Amino acid sequence: MTSLTPDQQTELEAAAFRRLLTHLRDRTDVQNIELMNLAGFCRNCLANWYQDAADKAGIEMTRDEARRFVYGMAYEDWKERYQREASDAQKQAFTENRPEE
Repeated sequence: MTSLTPDQQTELEAAAFRRLLTHLRDRTDVQNIELMNLAGFCRNCLANWYQDAADKAGIEMTRDEARRFVYGMAYEDWKERYQREASDAQKQAFTENRPEE
């Protein structure tokens, strides 16, 4: 593997994260519960991790600000436009596979 400087590694990680966000913003058909059931994380998790990183860096950020960053719009707007009611099977899978907090 190519040896990277810390700055190069950060730059590549940031680019990959931005691409992930763009992909998730484009794939509004993929529901958060589907992401949670298949991958164990969702858009809200990403927002929480982003806010955690801000907190660690001493940057004040609200949950709503972090969600706006991840969703590309206010969370409430995203839910109104794109969120569908989860099926009973999705809810059951989420209950069975929910990660420990």
